Amino acid sequence: MKNVFVKVSGDLFDDPGFIKFLRKLSERNITICVGGGAQINQKFHGRKTALKRHGPLGRELNSTKEKQLAKKVLERNKRRLQGILSIERIKAKVIIPVLNVGQVMCHINSDEMLRVAYLGYDELYAITLKNRVLSKRQQFSNLPKIKIIGL
Repeated sequence: MKNVFVKVSGDLFDDPGFIKFLRKLSERNITICVGGGAQINQKFHGRKTALKRHGPLGRELNSTKEKQLAKKVLERNKRRLQGILSIERIKAKVIIPVLNVGQVMCHINSDEMLRVAYLGYDELYAITLKNRVLSKRQQFSNLPKIKIIGL
């Protein structure tokens, strides 16, 4: 059985096109990394928390409070996606782009999870907004297993 890694934008995990795409992968072992950049930005704005610099590996979060707030948003996206998958009877493991390195919580951009997973998975997909497809193709041009899909 093939192992498939899917990174989905937090803007698209409840999109019917995404669910349709997952159905095509039904005979595979699927892991989904759900993002949440827009939702994290919204939460930070709502709490009047200044947004930090967004570097090549993701948003730079310095305080434990900021890291916990961002993780809370990602965990909510994860639970929502798990609920959708349960209703749709799609088997997949859902993860968030937060790594524990030693005893430190490290947030990374969900796109970087594709790089982390690259050597272990047979197929990799980045599900993104249509207007981001070209930039994602350029971003991953040196990693031919990663397929970019715009919804």
